[in-house]
Amino acid sequence: MQKKNFLYVTAFAGGLVSLAVEMSASSLLRNHFGTANPVWATIIGLILLFLTVGYFLGGRWADRSPSPMTLYQIVAWAGFLTGLIPFVAHPVLQLATPGFETYNVLMLGGSFFSVLILFSLPVTLMGCISPFIIRLAMADVSSSGQTAGHIYAISTAGSFLGAFLPSLILIPTIGTRNTFVLLALFLVAIAFVGLGFNSPRRLLAYLWMPLLILLLTVLLRGQPVKAAENAIYETESAYNYIQVIEDETGCRSLLLNEGQGIHSIYCPDQLRTDGPWDYFLIAPFFNPPPYTPEQVESVALVGLAAGTMARQYTAVYGSIPIDGIEIDAEIVRVGREYLGLEQAALPNLNVIIADGRLALAHSDRRYTVIGLDAYRLPYIPPHLTTVEFFRQVRDHLTTDGVVVINVGRAGRDYRLVEAMLATLLRVFPTAHVIRVPHSLNAVVVATVQPTQADNLALNLPFLAEHPFLYETALDGIENLHPMEAGDVVFTDDRAAIEWMTNALVIEYILNLGGQ
Repeated sequence: MQKKNFLYVTAFAGGLVSLAVEMSASSLLRNHFGTANPVWATIIGLILLFLTVGYFLGGRWADRSPSPMTLYQIVAWAGFLTGLIPFVAHPVLQLATPGFETYNVLMLGGSFFSVLILFSLPVTLMGCISPFIIRLAMADVSSSGQTAGHIYAISTAGSFLGAFLPSLILIPTIGTRNTFVLLALFLVAIAFVGLGFNSPRRLLAYLWMPLLILLLTVLLRGQPVKAAENAIYETESAYNYIQVIEDETGCRSLLLNEGQGIHSIYCPDQLRTDGPWDYFLIAPFFNPPPYTPEQVESVALVGLAAGTMARQYTAVYGSIPIDGIEIDAEIVRVGREYLGLEQAALPNLNVIIADGRLALAHSDRRYTVIGLDAYRLPYIPPHLTTVEFFRQVRDHLTTDGVVVINVGRAGRDYRLVEAMLATLLRVFPTAHVIRVPHSLNAVVVATVQPTQADNLALNLPFLAEHPFLYETALDGIENLHPMEAGDVVFTDDRAAIEWMTNALVIEYILNLGGQ
């Protein structure tokens, strides 16, 4: 391969790795800071800033030292520093866990920005690559525009591939840490070929780079990405960092990303969870009396996770058809292996791996209950909160159907719950709120037919033969939380859910941090 042609290969590699590193950065940080919009915005903003500095420095550098040797030394250092990121970041990221637990704003902010600064050197060096290549490939000023266009097109083609490789292939297959290692070794290999074209002897001076990266990879092999007390399993998917923890009683919990919320719980000999999931089972009994458990005929659960509610509905209502919709197939696999979601135990459960809104749009079924458990702060998918979506939900409910939602709140701040009420009441005639004790959750129930909150108490006599339902209904009656709908209504055109949740979380942390 000619030296000039290999410059185009280098441009492609630089574009691929720069965007792949950006995508992998989100997976590295989500384990400790989650995937809320501010996290993504900061990652994208700082990566673009680092690239901007690289473009500026790369152009000046190329004019002062227009040598292929200089270029490939830059590529080698960019690759090496990329390989160090997950190993150097690990001890800093550990500071994030106590920061979340104590709501220490300084600790959280310091950890977050310290890790992002780790990306400054490698990404800035990657930004130097394209302007440097343009300078070296420029043979005739009259064709400079064409040369620059070719190089930027090739680099952008690499970035296109880099946008998909980490999330769809590398991270689910080999994990975040090894993804950084693979990207680093790929870039170092490109540098070695370039150095070999120009000065084979200089290769020996850089052999320590891949050797050190490989040594760190071997020595730290098996080390958890994020150590959690009592963790018995961890893995990564395209969507989440997943952990299973087990307490001294044998109960297992599913943690995702930063691990500050429990997304499913499994106690082999216990049906009650004392969490929001319990209240989903009493939602149908807001219908006018007499309403009996036998009238609950089918259920859809959007946000199946590891199947806590699917097990509860099956235990209480028998083998009624349940469609469990979950976007992350890896969570379902973990649920089957560690959290009691086995097919033999739940033969009535039809697992659908898809986005909740898309799955309902392609379904022709109607359900007595549609449960939405995809609203944990601050990870609320905006397209699952709008008037248009709830019209779609209503179309899939029976005449006595109910939709029940787990909505997060921040302390005594019910703005999000009020907005969800306002949105639901654009579609359903009535909605009720149950405050979940000892938590930051509220369960909202909207009914297809007009109902009253007193119906839950009037239906108690029909639940006497079902102790779990009866006791949960008593708790629900005690924790009914009458409230007025807010002024904000979410629509497909303007779903301000992200702005609202970000404000709630930030204000809540700042208030606690100041106490």
